[in-house]
Amino acid sequence: MTATFPTAPSQSLSAGAIAPKSPSFKPTPVQAHPKKVIAIGDSLVYGYGDGEGGGWVERLRLQWMNPETPGPVLYNLGVRGDGVTQVAKRLESEFCDRGELRHRTPDVLILSFGVNDSACAGRADGRPVTDIDNFERRMAELLVRAGKLCPVYFVGMVPVNEVAMPFANILHFSHGRQRQYRDVTRRLCEIQQIPFLDLFEERCAQGDEWVNARLCADGIHPNVLGYRTILEAVRGWQPLMNALR
Repeated sequence: MTATFPTAPSQSLSAGAIAPKSPSFKPTPVQAHPKKVIAIGDSLVYGYGDGEGGGWVERLRLQWMNPETPGPVLYNLGVRGDGVTQVAKRLESEFCDRGELRHRTPDVLILSFGVNDSACAGRADGRPVTDIDNFERRMAELLVRAGKLCPVYFVGMVPVNEVAMPFANILHFSHGRQRQYRDVTRRLCEIQQIPFLDLFEERCAQGDEWVNARLCADGIHPNVLGYRTILEAVRGWQPLMNALR
């Protein structure tokens, strides 16, 4: 037996009659996913030395932790002691593994490292951890790879306290060597059109007393005041702030 269903009576419209409008439909606004940002680098990213706020990356992240004031999702992927070799090894895996929001990859990548590569072991005139030519080659390769992932921003190193050397009784850091590695990084960033925040020159211009007041006793890691001033500089860096909006 074939089932039949009653149909609604047809309503014919006379000439000139206007068909009734269907109820207006207002779609529910779709909230855009927050931007995802990853910061990869050394102890400057990790925040070592800031027992109050956890470093500039953590301080930045905390301002977006309240659901009522949403903002980017920021991941701190800093590892103490990392240099260009270590960051290069984990770049893609760190990037691809931060895709929990509908499997989206990050929108912004912040890099910050280089000071550990410039250190000399054993004596002040010893061989650097990463010689400058090798550093340049590896940095160039890394920046090209990073640029293929998403927009990249580089936060430069801060000057050390030379008087406090050697660090851990073995590593010698100096402003002269830091400047060499900074110059290579800045030039390569310019080639790849990657914005570079030069914290080194900005701080050196303030003088040794100002610099040392913002470092821990080890002469390497920023203290609470040091990270506060880094955060202030980052917040005032329009290329990055515009990318995070």
